[in-house]
Amino acid sequence: MKKLQLGRRTLLRGMLAGSAVAVGLPLMEAMLNGNGDAMADGAGLDTNFMTWFWGNGAYLPTFEPTTVGADWQLSESLAPLAPVKDYVNLVTGLQNRCRNIITHHEGMCIFSGYDVQPFSGPKPFTSHMGGPTIDQVIADIVGGDTPTRSIQIGVDRKLSTNDGGTTLAALSHRGINQPEYPEHNPVTVWTLLFGNYSPKDNTALRTSLVSAVRSDVKRLQGKLGSVDRQILESHLDGLDALEKKIATTPPVCEPPMTPSETNPDIANQHITSTCNVMDELIAVAFKCGVTRVASNLFHYGASHLHYHMIGQQGWEHHNNNSHANGAGWQQRYTEVVTFCMERLSHLAQLLRNEQEVNGDNLLDSTIIYASSDCSNGWSHTIARQPVVLIGHGRNALKYPGIHYQGHPPENNDTGNPTASGNTSDVLLTVLQGFDAKATQIGDLSGDNAPGSSTPLEAIRGSA
Repeated sequence: MKKLQLGRRTLLRGMLAGSAVAVGLPLMEAMLNGNGDAMADGAGLDTNFMTWFWGNGAYLPTFEPTTVGADWQLSESLAPLAPVKDYVNLVTGLQNRCRNIITHHEGMCIFSGYDVQPFSGPKPFTSHMGGPTIDQVIADIVGGDTPTRSIQIGVDRKLSTNDGGTTLAALSHRGINQPEYPEHNPVTVWTLLFGNYSPKDNTALRTSLVSAVRSDVKRLQGKLGSVDRQILESHLDGLDALEKKIATTPPVCEPPMTPSETNPDIANQHITSTCNVMDELIAVAFKCGVTRVASNLFHYGASHLHYHMIGQQGWEHHNNNSHANGAGWQQRYTEVVTFCMERLSHLAQLLRNEQEVNGDNLLDSTIIYASSDCSNGWSHTIARQPVVLIGHGRNALKYPGIHYQGHPPENNDTGNPTASGNTSDVLLTVLQGFDAKATQIGDLSGDNAPGSSTPLEAIRGSA
């Protein structure tokens, strides 16, 4: 017997007060393909993407794990990722191939695969991004089906006074000198995402719809296989009880309350509370399909941020910690990067705790791509720039994750660590999770091009 196939938007139909009404069905076996990982019509299930940035690199001896492969163990700086470790693919030891070296700026190529474009200006270090960043490439693929094409947020407000242009001022870029600047005020972010999203009180209508489709339930039951009949019967069992539940249950995607945090530009910035609110807004936006693409410029490159919240009031992270100034700089450097990983883990755990209709959680359907603007901050080197990937994007990336090392760790405690390969290979692997036909990313022209046409197969999932 040929299996009945239902569309994802198949509706139960009936009449209410002389008008046709319809109620959506739950996700059912007949709507999915044989593997349950796509719709029966071949359309993929929704997948989300986010870039996340922390500035000034990391102290590699406490950041890079000493083990590789599937049995890798978290390092000191990565320890906060323990609750979501299975979802983490870590890539180290690759070479960022940006050819225009300015300090800090060239590291941003790790988000695009394009050289930065230096130019003369009033500040010592000035450039524009040379092409679209991966989040905007992905937004062109998936953003058209959502109310908000992409959302750009930031937490740190201390933009470097020595760096001009747009490269460090924004994490997201639509093209050459086309920055998508981050919004730092959670209230404004709430407005951008949910200002026009106001579900009406349709309780009476929802309860009436259940009653109106009783006859259509019987019609549909006769066409379904045994498994789907059980699903449908379970879904509609006890309509009276369902109506009572609807009367007391808010909509699934009711927007969050307007935040009270505004993230003022003050000396002791509200880093933790601001990040908490921003994470919650992104999680709800992904769950409700308000947007599928986001970026968080958590900590500007070359920023003048003091990490007062971890007891570093007297130390500026850029000039003191990452530039190897003052006794104990290695430990302070490690403490800051560990704090950044705590914030990244907070976001990942929120996504993991949000369940989708098919039983997955948002971390199953999301890829977070996190990196910095250098590896060792005191030399601004872009050799061994790490990439932290969290979430597998519906098996686009390997799950459980691995630690892939492009080159063995050599000279990690110096300003000249060794590296090989190409960080843009990671970009292409991620892009292919959203567009299986993609064959390249970034600039492939000239010698030692920063773009890539060779995905990193080691981290590819089973999708």
